[in-house]
Amino acid sequence: MSTYHAPQAPEAESRETTEGTVYTVTGGDWDEVAETAAKADDERIVVNMGPQHPSTHGVLRLILEIDGETVTEARAGIGYLHTGIEKNLEYRTWTQGTTFVTRMDYLTSFFNETAYCLGVEKLLGVTEQVPDRATVIRVMLMELNRLSSHLVAIATGGMELGATTIMIYGFRDREMILDLYELITGLRMNHAFIRPGGLAQDLPPGAVDRIRECVKQLRKNLPEYDKLATGNPIFKARMQDIGYLDLAGCMALGATGPILRATGLPHDLRKSEPYCGYEDYEFDIPTAETCDSYGRFLIRLEEMHQSLRIVEQCLDRLQPGPVMVADRKIAWPAQLALGPDGLGNSLDHIKKIMGTSMEALIHHFKLVTEGFRVPAGQVYAAVESPKGELGVHVVSDGGTRPYRVHFRDPSFTNLQTMAAMCEGGMIADVIVAVASIDPVMGGVDR
Repeated sequence: MSTYHAPQAPEAESRETTEGTVYTVTGGDWDEVAETAAKADDERIVVNMGPQHPSTHGVLRLILEIDGETVTEARAGIGYLHTGIEKNLEYRTWTQGTTFVTRMDYLTSFFNETAYCLGVEKLLGVTEQVPDRATVIRVMLMELNRLSSHLVAIATGGMELGATTIMIYGFRDREMILDLYELITGLRMNHAFIRPGGLAQDLPPGAVDRIRECVKQLRKNLPEYDKLATGNPIFKARMQDIGYLDLAGCMALGATGPILRATGLPHDLRKSEPYCGYEDYEFDIPTAETCDSYGRFLIRLEEMHQSLRIVEQCLDRLQPGPVMVADRKIAWPAQLALGPDGLGNSLDHIKKIMGTSMEALIHHFKLVTEGFRVPAGQVYAAVESPKGELGVHVVSDGGTRPYRVHFRDPSFTNLQTMAAMCEGGMIADVIVAVASIDPVMGGVDR
């Protein structure tokens, strides 16, 4: 009697142990590329850029085949930051899900939370019941988030070109916005502030005045980026015609956001498929015809001006009212207090329900521990994040936990353009092209 043994990959070695056969698997893709390059007769070599390279915006590994200084082939290796967030969502209640999604693209937390909550609210059928005040605050937080995200993109991109002043200015201005986040949500990032049905709590006293002061200061500071970079001949020489990708390439690869708008197409979900009442706000969609890194920089710069316009309109629209749906079977307890360690239950509220109403205490306990049920079905909801279309596919089986939640993160999709942008260019231009994509690996690996 013969025993069949499956063919073993050359890069996988095995050894027998007391617990069975153990395989040691090494980087097969690297060995394959290196072996192919070694057989070639020319001077081509294969180099690893990352995954710990400071210019890859996180743990992104780029496998570059180069001929001299020219990149002949480029491949992206992802998965080094895999967090299992989508799988973890299946083991948490619908409200607890916001504490996970906010950590995906950690530079655009409010967009992750809003997209997820819009999907859950569609399944619940309460989209129209979300209070106006909550919706306006959501828009305001997202636009502040667009500003902080673009400031990081411009700051880090400038630093990689040696423009350290732009980096210092970018993080200086972002710090003002992070202070607003901390005032409103108790945290500088990973907020879990936008919840299914509304918000965790209302704006704290003095928040509106602080936001107006911040908008005024940012309006004063933003022209400095123009003076430093827009007309700077060294900056333009490093950016123009670098990372080129035209409209046909964007459509084929599914690229959205500033990469797509740099080809001249004014596609923005806030205009084409409005959500959260964006159709009622006045703002423009900046575009460029350059199809290159310089055009993407100009678009991000102008989008920050447009975001300031929207934030001011939000402040003018704020009317007193609730920030959570009225249905107490859905509305998570929003009686929270801002303590030294962030948001938490209000002790006054806890004393009240524990001392005066057994029914309120039981309801609070059931809603927090078990969660509310969401009707069976599936929906897709999308928002325009600073990097492009951020979509979420939410599936419910009628229980208190998601059956499946899958995100279409723009960093993941846009990263596909890396090879098209870099191949045929110089090694130094890879840095510029990746910076113009503005990927965040937390959103890529999820």
